[in-house]
Amino acid sequence: MTDSDTVVSLTPSAVREIQSLLALPDNQGKFMRYYVEKGGCSGMQYGMVFDEIRDGDLVSEQSGVKVLVDSVSVEYLRGMVVDFNDSMTGGGFKISNPNARESCGCGKSFAA
Repeated sequence: MTDSDTVVSLTPSAVREIQSLLALPDNQGKFMRYYVEKGGCSGMQYGMVFDEIRDGDLVSEQSGVKVLVDSVSVEYLRGMVVDFNDSMTGGGFKISNPNARESCGCGKSFAA
């Protein structure tokens, strides 16, 4: 585990939603992990999961929410901002990534 500068930033609405999800029994004692993997229609896709800290993770904390990023994903996610919108249409977590050369229409995949 490495404490680090903030790789992924969370807006206040994203923090509130993550805190409410972390309060669920299945997520007790876990942290918010963001990562990238090959796939999606643009070549790389985002992932987010509640997880435990692993060796080599970069860890930051924002408003009480610990954010984990593995060492491989850091170069693709540095500077990313995560927002949350609870509107009936188009709601959910939204990602803004300055490292994405192009993004898919669904917002879940990108090309670096």
